Order: sequence, then structure tokens, then C-alpha cells
Amino acid sequence: MGVIGIDTSNYTTSIAFFDGTGGENCSKLLPVKPGELGLRQSDAVFAHIKSLPELSGRLFSHVREEIRAVGVSTRPRAVEGSYMPCFLVGLSHAKLLSDALHVPLVEVSHQQGHVAASLWSAGHLELMDEPHLAWHLSGGTTELLLVEPEGKLVKCTKIGGTTDISAGQLIDRTGQLLGLPFPSGKHLDALSREAAGKDFFRVKCKDMTFSFSGMQNKVQQYFEANGDPAETAAYALRCVAYGVFHATQQALKAYPGLPVVFSGGVASNTLLRQVLEPLNPIFAQPQYSTDNAMGVAVLASRCTEV
Repeated sequence: MGVIGIDTSNYTTSIAFFDGTGGENCSKLLPVKPGELGLRQSDAVFAHIKSLPELSGRLFSHVREEIRAVGVSTRPRAVEGSYMPCFLVGLSHAKLLSDALHVPLVEVSHQQGHVAASLWSAGHLELMDEPHLAWHLSGGTTELLLVEPEGKLVKCTKIGGTTDISAGQLIDRTGQLLGLPFPSGKHLDALSREAAGKDFFRVKCKDMTFSFSGMQNKVQQYFEANGDPAETAAYALRCVAYGVFHATQQALKAYPGLPVVFSGGVASNTLLRQVLEPLNPIFAQPQYSTDNAMGVAVLASRCTEV
């Protein structure tokens, strides 16, 4: 017996099965035309509508266990006014499944799903019931959160992060500068490993908050000066990593003793993980750092366990 989780974010279509200890996640990146930085919501909705039945068929082709609940992410964050049309595709699919199977429907946020996926994949699901710090580092979000138990779910309160563009946006814009595909995270990661230099620009960080908007110009100037794609990739990633590092240091002074968990696609970056290692971070497995439905399934399981 197990549960189904569904997530239709602005970047990836995902459906997962979770049996209480393990499971499987099926995902597909949304198609983005070369040279473009993302999708309009209408295009994302259309892509999800095409992909979700295919992924469901793939998952159910070998999942034979009885389903006791269906979970779905219905909005980016669990706060008033948080809305994105692409999540309606997942909600529609999930409601059809729950009605057809006569099982409960559990609605959560995309951000809550990221936190749960990270904790589960890192082997620290017990932190769902304890206060902790969590970074949500993705294509559209760079938020430092105070995470606290809220029933079987979690309450995420933003305490720091960027004031403007996200780490993922800086990475994707750097990728566009270097002629890399979108999303550029894994491509920039691979390219940066060829770099020998250690250059970076230290972003000013105050009260766990910093700005990345000026970094796009810094990265462009750096590339124009040296013309080296690998060094430029590493330069951009170090700027991100050290901004997150210093904000985390400040958070650990403000909230001493709390563990720090990292989620979101940017959290799978190799250089970021190396820079943050002295702070004893808890990282998700790379495949569960990026958008996925496993965290949604984990939450649905928690909410419906007997």
C-alpha cells in the first residue's frame, strides 16, 4: 500500500509513488526553445497537460500496490496569495485519481514538497517534527527558511535570501551568456569543473539577506575580460555559493544549534556543496534537489498514516 504524489512546477512535470520508506519518481523537464529563459505560464500548462498522462502511464505500468491517498502541490508556497496556473494541471489530475480510487486528496505547497524530499532523501525525515533551517534554492527562489512542524506538514517562514533575482536566474542568465541550454544548472556545473582559478565577487550580506541583481553585470564583465567559459562559470557559481555561505553563517548565529537543510535544483551544484561543507549542511540526493513529486508523496503519506 502506498501514496501518489504529483507536482507540476514551472520547470518540470513529476509524479511519484511512495510506500512509507521508498518509492519512485518519474519526471520530465518542460521544453524550452534554445536561447529562451523559461516558459510563459500558458506554455507550461500545455506542456504539463501533454506530459502528465505519459508519466502516469510509465509509473502505473509497474506499480501494483494499493493506493491509499493522492498528494499534489497546488501553489508555490503555503502563504496567502501564492498562485501559479501551472499547478492547476497537477490538481486536476490528482483530483481525478483520488475520486476514481475513492481515496483522500492531500494538498500541499511546492516548497513544502521540496523540504520533505530533501529530508527524506538525506535520511533525516525526523526533522519534519523539529525546527530547522532550510534553503530553497531554485530557478525562481532563493529563500532561507525557518521550518517548524505544523501538524503533519511544516510551516516555512522566510528569514533571509535574495531581495531580487534568484540564484537560479543568475545561473541561467550566465548559461545564456555562455551559449548553454536552459535550464543551465547542470551544464554550468560541469563546465565549472574545468576551471583552475578561484575568482569571485563577494556579495554584501546583511541580516541573512543579499542581492544578486548586480552580479549579472559582474559576470558579463568578467567574461568579456577573460573570454574563458569555464572560469566564468566557476566565477558565477562561487558568487552564489559564498552569498549563501555568509547568509547561513549569520543564520546559525541567530538560530544556534539548528540544522541547515538544502533543497531546490541549485542545491545540487557541486561547487556550492564544497563551499558550504564547513557548515555541516544536510543536502538532498541530487535527483531529489531538483523539482520532483517525491516530497509531495512523503507529505501525503504522513497526513494519511493510520
